[in-house]
Amino acid sequence: MKNFLIRLLVNALALGAAAGLIDGIQMSSEFLDVLLVALVFGILNAILKPILLLFSFPLLVLTLGLFALVVNALMLMLTARILDDFAVSGFWTAVLGSIVISLVTMILGGVLKDGEKR
Repeated sequence: MKNFLIRLLVNALALGAAAGLIDGIQMSSEFLDVLLVALVFGILNAILKPILLLFSFPLLVLTLGLFALVVNALMLMLTARILDDFAVSGFWTAVLGSIVISLVTMILGGVLKDGEKR
């Protein structure tokens, strides 16, 4: 349960960073709304993303993994389509947002894993 809450907060921070850094991504500033967006984004990533990555495997190999950014952008756009408190203005905005989210998640994940080793 603790791991789930940490991942939820990391997703919320990453989505907030993307909304703050990229003009085409808007998100409600209410704490519960941000957590809801992070929860829906996390559920979509847990359920749909592996399926999409499996079907796009040839493109992933061909692009040396860069197609994963497109899959992440699609997850971001689907989250925006589902929730009213989150909006993404277009595909390229979603790609930039997925890059920011990936970087923030990677950095925070590394910091948190280093903290667990001690």
